Amino acid sequence: MRTPRRTLASALAALTVVGVLGGCSRADSSTAPAANQGAAGEVRVGFFPNVTHAPALIGVKKDFFKTELGSTKLTTQTFNAGPEEVNALLGGSLDVAFIGSGPAINAFTKSKGAIQLVSGAVSGGAQLVVKPDITSVDQLKGKNIATPQLANTQDVALKKFLAGKQLTDQVKITNLDNPKTLDAFKKGEVDGGWLPEPWASRLVLDAGAKVLVDEKTLWPGGRFPTTVVIVRSEFLQQHPDTVRALLKGELAAIDWAKTNPAEAKTVVNGALKELAGSTLSAAVLDRAFSGIELATDPVAAEFPQLAQDSVTAGVVKSAVALKGFADFGPLNEVLKARNLPAVEAPELTK
Repeated sequence: MRTPRRTLASALAALTVVGVLGGCSRADSSTAPAANQGAAGEVRVGFFPNVTHAPALIGVKKDFFKTELGSTKLTTQTFNAGPEEVNALLGGSLDVAFIGSGPAINAFTKSKGAIQLVSGAVSGGAQLVVKPDITSVDQLKGKNIATPQLANTQDVALKKFLAGKQLTDQVKITNLDNPKTLDAFKKGEVDGGWLPEPWASRLVLDAGAKVLVDEKTLWPGGRFPTTVVIVRSEFLQQHPDTVRALLKGELAAIDWAKTNPAEAKTVVNGALKELAGSTLSAAVLDRAFSGIELATDPVAAEFPQLAQDSVTAGVVKSAVALKGFADFGPLNEVLKARNLPAVEAPELTK
């Protein structure tokens, strides 16, 4: 069911993304999505082998998605960070993506509305961890800090943070795949990283790092959207039943994880073994899970700030207008069926 990373689909995404970015517009009737065509024959879903993507990992491993999708084939692909996944989504080799909030906004911006935010997945779970002798933010001057990928969620968060401390030009930022960051930190090649879970916990517990900044402390109530779910607008218009089924599977996975926390960690660890080739220690799993909240709530109120953060970080020149970014119709139908409150975000929806 899982397809290898960076396969032919990724190559095709790279070749076609330019055309997609240049041609997708809500105002262009020639590219308007077709009407509802019923359940899709196949749905292609992307996510990361990270604890912050636990709803996707559990949804796949425990067959919550498969159960809800029925006859629709589920094909999955994993990525290291958001920008890489965005290329696949906009290039047409993915239909649905569990992804960071920053790349989700950037995908909406670049594609002129060719993607929609349909759900949250995980809040929290990102920290700036550093060498133990770095005890203050000011001591970051001259240091080399890693993030998973240029313009990914943690990369934007670090650059926004440094800008606020007037340290933008005084800290080197190195973009590394998360496993490489752990190795680089152990070798002394980087001084720390702004990382998602479980990598922040791995640097702390496996490599002796310390927490300098927990991103939770930078947001109201300690909640910020680390992982959300986005869908190609065309796919959503053509196959709303399939999107709804996926969201039912996601909610089922989240509910199951909350009811069975110990088993949820075991399932996630097994998925990480399959996808990334290694398992996490019990201590790392416990620490990583303690810092996240699994929820379909997208923490919508923070998206205008996130859009501005991309400007501060230098990813885009101006903050995008987010009206029309989200379509919570399918999610709210799922929530209503469970007698759960709807997601209300008029600033993001059409």
